[in-house]
Amino acid sequence: MANILIVENNQETLGKLTEILDQAGFQSESCCNLKEACEFNLDGFDAIVCNLRLPASPGTEIIKHTSTPVLFTSNFASLHSAADSSKNGAMEYLSIPFQADEVISSLKKITSKPIAKKGKSINKSNEDPVPGMVGSCPAMKELFRRIRKVALTNSSVLIQGESGTGKELVAKALHEASSRKNANLISINCAAIPENLIESELFGHEKGSFTGATTTRTGLVEAANNGTLFLDEIGELPLEAQARLLRVLQEHEIRKVGSVQSTKVDVRLIAATHRDLQQFVIEGLFREDLFYRINVMPLQIPPLRARGTDILELAEKKLQLICQRLGMEPMYFSADSIQAITVYPWPGNVRELENAIERAVILAESPEIPIDLLGIDVELKEFTALNIEQLQLKRNKPIHLVDNEAEITKDIDDDPPEDLSLEDYFQRFVLDHQDSMNETQLAKKLGISRKCLWERRQRFGIPRQKKSV
Repeated sequence: MANILIVENNQETLGKLTEILDQAGFQSESCCNLKEACEFNLDGFDAIVCNLRLPASPGTEIIKHTSTPVLFTSNFASLHSAADSSKNGAMEYLSIPFQADEVISSLKKITSKPIAKKGKSINKSNEDPVPGMVGSCPAMKELFRRIRKVALTNSSVLIQGESGTGKELVAKALHEASSRKNANLISINCAAIPENLIESELFGHEKGSFTGATTTRTGLVEAANNGTLFLDEIGELPLEAQARLLRVLQEHEIRKVGSVQSTKVDVRLIAATHRDLQQFVIEGLFREDLFYRINVMPLQIPPLRARGTDILELAEKKLQLICQRLGMEPMYFSADSIQAITVYPWPGNVRELENAIERAVILAESPEIPIDLLGIDVELKEFTALNIEQLQLKRNKPIHLVDNEAEITKDIDDDPPEDLSLEDYFQRFVLDHQDSMNETQLAKKLGISRKCLWERRQRFGIPRQKKSV
């Protein structure tokens, strides 16, 4: 079933289009201007029906925001506008008034053309560039933007972030997206190598250069030649090793411990740390010249507690992957679990979240994961129903909330039922008022967006009331 977005500010035309699409078996959603349209994931629709004349912005502007094919409608004979629209990417033009068969024929035409498939293919370039990393908050969007920019270069990168935020995932993504992807990615945890062996590990050694050096050994920097060298926890490198690493970056050559010969190397350096390297420079623990050499492109990964709605999105994704990996049936979080996941500060970040979910999946006795299996200590009374509504995941099981629901409903009804769940209240309110309110008014009264209203209708199985034309 094709999913169609209608962008139409004329209620009569909107009602007719909605009825035509419903009768033809299409799924549809609607809005009245470009600003509201952009609140949706436009590339998630199979086609868009848009009026050329919209308030504030012309309908043709929608083409700049999506690769989804657009069917433009207009109640004025402007073939010039139609031609301009076609040049910008629209594929069909429909004059108002129109017949039902004209609408259906045009929609089937644009959804079957190759450009629709091309649009979905193009959209893949906008997907998150780090496999396994989910994020749509502003900080993560900026991180992904920088990753896309720097991945294709040979510039040094410094990844900063708390432990467990996914620094190694970013390093691997940078390597895989670079021109060096067919060469080695050598990862080294500087904190895990004994200080007296760091130089030998990094640069190699000659036979007999020190006690225990019974053979000549190639260092990890040389092993990364023509590829990428990832130094995790670079702040733990001793100053002497920092000096030798600086020479590698400046002169592109290494010298094994105990050797007088230098070897040319071509490596791209990606470094990571949870330390404040600038403070280390001030304290004399990290070389200032090396800091500026590796800090060409800084990438800051935000802690999980600062990522807002990403937490629940990430938790749901991790839950699906863990269930698949363990060969278990799909599971879902209880209402209390979702509240706990959202308010808990996650000092161990994504790593701690993943471990908590895996433990809960293993111990769960039913598809629903209760809060006690997560093993986290939080005060749920500080969390309101409004937070849950804003952070709700797209999943089949509805979330029931009774505590704190007066806060979300008091602006809608002065005397709401005391023991009504959020799900029940939403259904009752929509069914009672949809005859007298349009979608925008309903969403405003409920304190949610039109997109959220539509998603909840879908989840709770409440069809939109058909308007008579």
